Amino acid sequence: MRLRRFSEGLWWQLGVLVAVIVIVAAFMVEGARGQQRLGADEVDCAKYKCVALTFDDGPTPFTDRLLQVLADQGAKATFFLIGNKVAADPDAARRIADAGMEVGSHTWEHPNMTTIPVADIPSQLRKATEAIAAATGHAPNLYRPAGGLSNDAVRAEAGKQGLAEILWDVIPFDWINDANLAATTYMLKTQIKPGSVVLLHDTYSSTVDLVYQFLPVLIANGYHMVTVSHLLGDRAPGSSYGGRENGPPANAIADIPADRIPTLPDTPSPKPAPNLPITDIPNQNPGGPPA
Repeated sequence: MRLRRFSEGLWWQLGVLVAVIVIVAAFMVEGARGQQRLGADEVDCAKYKCVALTFDDGPTPFTDRLLQVLADQGAKATFFLIGNKVAADPDAARRIADAGMEVGSHTWEHPNMTTIPVADIPSQLRKATEAIAAATGHAPNLYRPAGGLSNDAVRAEAGKQGLAEILWDVIPFDWINDANLAATTYMLKTQIKPGSVVLLHDTYSSTVDLVYQFLPVLIANGYHMVTVSHLLGDRAPGSSYGGRENGPPANAIADIPADRIPTLPDTPSPKPAPNLPITDIPNQNPGGPPA
């Protein structure tokens, strides 16, 4: 009788243990599923660390590789495209939009919007919007002036055209550092914090290399790479966000082991992709890399 009671007790305890294991496993599976659902379009940036990577001056010959690098890590970004480049290569702009990236305007020709004749401001915004809409099927509601240079007249016209101005919080000077990835990485690591809008450029293959190697660092530090609109929400036309200078140092990103950073192929980087020349506005140049 005692042996039978002992046996029954043992089986009962084993049953309870199995039930506990099943329940814990179910919670773990559900948790894993929850993490899988935490994509760049669904993550709540009020609860999780988010950063908006933005890329100016495209589309360029480096755009497709950049899109692949972002897609491989489940990252989204915002591309501020120059209108005359979109008109010259609408398929590239369409691929950016089809990849689920946000497309904003970087004006028609990338002039200094504060020094061009006031009469030229409307067309710089309108023609870029028309080119992007024709290429992607959607008119942008965000724009970024070249160099972040803006004024009341520019913002007033942008408001009339339904555009909100987006500048930045973090600027790693990728166009100055170019192939000096260590310098650009240092700027990112010491400036990025939750909610940052980061200025980068789609005109340098070295910037694509930078993103390729830095995304694993951001992910390991718990960051989600989202679009500007996902991060900031709807912006009022004519409003302006961010500034032309870096924010205060954050120093909050921890290094990861070197073997977790993907290596780059030992090949020379292509030359930067220049912007198209400005021929219709006196004393203006399009900035960007030299031809």
